[in-house]
Amino acid sequence: MSGHSKWANIKHKKGKQDALKGKVFTKLGRELIVAARMGGGPNPDINFRLKIAIQKAKAANMPNDNIQRAIQKGAGEQDANNFEELVYEGYGPGGVAIMINILTDNRNRTAGEIRHIFAKNGGNMGETGCVSWMFKQKGYITLEKEKLNLSEDDLLLLVLEKGAEDLKLEDEEEVEIYTDPENLESVKDGLEEVGVEVVNAEISMISETSVEVTDPEQAKLLLRLMDYLEEHDDVQDTFTNFDISEELMEQME
Repeated sequence: MSGHSKWANIKHKKGKQDALKGKVFTKLGRELIVAARMGGGPNPDINFRLKIAIQKAKAANMPNDNIQRAIQKGAGEQDANNFEELVYEGYGPGGVAIMINILTDNRNRTAGEIRHIFAKNGGNMGETGCVSWMFKQKGYITLEKEKLNLSEDDLLLLVLEKGAEDLKLEDEEEVEIYTDPENLESVKDGLEEVGVEVVNAEISMISETSVEVTDPEQAKLLLRLMDYLEEHDDVQDTFTNFDISEELMEQME
């Protein structure tokens, strides 16, 4: 997967900071509700989407009472808003592709607000299908290199045996593993069975090609657009195909 974007790494590395914001609990709560309602019921042992949502909520230090209330809402035990799952697509500065997963109880309001964010930050919201053809749905797992208890060779053999497609070691801090969506759970469970701590496991949209952003001003505008999208209450996740060199990132910082 040569084109997994710089944005994916940025998001995961700043996740601990985002977890300090109260807003993150709202988004996690929505995902728990929808996962319990649409993913196969309130039992995480048979509902993998809910299992992943619970793990993300706990990683963000969401209180257990909040987690259980959200699951109960999704299971119909408490009143809950009827959230609609949508995917918006568009282009950022430099023509980079952007996909956005949405959970909303008012699609007209959300569409207007997301379109405004694009327009104010050098991008434009497109029609359905305008960029989705560039992406494929994949399982995506990250590990911290300093916590690995396996050699790189043993790790590679293990994940391939469990159904992984690719493993990337280029990042100084993280290992990235890619799977078919249906193999995500088996790879994750295989790692945990041998004591490997999984930092993140999710179904992601991966682009096989990337757009290199080399202009500092364009890069700043693009990152600002992505930040505004991420901060919107109805945005659950964002995917894009841009790449920015480490040198340019350091220059901007």
